[in-house]
Amino acid sequence: MPACAPQPLPTRCASPFPGWRLLLCACVALIFTSQAAAQSGSTLRVRLADGFDFPVGKPDADGYYKARGYWPNGHLGEDWNGRGGGDSDLGAPIYAMGRGVVIFSQNIGVGWGNCILVRHIFREADGKIAMVDSLYGHLHERKVKLHDLVEKGQLVGTMGGNNGMYAVHLHFEVRKNLHIGMNRSQFARDSSNYYSPTAFINARRVLTSSTQKYDVPVNNFAPYGRALADTGSDGSTSGNVDVPSFKGASAAAKDDSKQDDDFWSRLKAKMRSSQTTTATEEKR
Repeated sequence: MPACAPQPLPTRCASPFPGWRLLLCACVALIFTSQAAAQSGSTLRVRLADGFDFPVGKPDADGYYKARGYWPNGHLGEDWNGRGGGDSDLGAPIYAMGRGVVIFSQNIGVGWGNCILVRHIFREADGKIAMVDSLYGHLHERKVKLHDLVEKGQLVGTMGGNNGMYAVHLHFEVRKNLHIGMNRSQFARDSSNYYSPTAFINARRVLTSSTQKYDVPVNNFAPYGRALADTGSDGSTSGNVDVPSFKGASAAAKDDSKQDDDFWSRLKAKMRSSQTTTATEEKR
């Protein structure tokens, strides 16, 4: 018999998925690109809020009282405390006052601590589309992250005292001006920029909503401690939705940290002596 011809050595089989690595890399790149686009600037799609509730003791602040209310050129929000007294409300749940999107979730320390900002878009009784920001300050924990969509009554954080700097309470603000962010001292401290939170909520407990989504501007304010955002850039208008624009509201106000320190010193003294601190404004 003739000698067998030498056989070639076997070759490595080709991958049944020749481009799977490229496909995986492309998917990862797309995810990071989408996240970067959202964080760089413009808008996210959000449904209209169907109404607003109180951020503690939902929906009507049951079991809580206001240790301090809102007044222009003074206290720009409301401080909510549990009726149990002392720091018994540490870790109590804090809820989003309405449907919206998280535009800030960070621990910046100083007098703020853990803070969350939620942006809400809603239809006023006259049919006009409007937006506001709600702020939840001095939190013990944050339960939502940047650009999360939240619903009314959803847990967003727990009540704290900025790591012992203050008696445990929720500092709660409602802002008309969408450019304030955490640089509050760079804006006028009056009702051109802020709502009385209780008055705002009580006037809008139930609102007309729909399944339609609207473009809501995000990241249209300067990072904490930096220069003001340009009010003519992202956020002044978004698609067909007019975002409130505020002129002449850049006058810096004096730092009220000394007033805050004095207030909380008095409040702690009253708590130690079992005195009741009445709210400066009724919730209803």
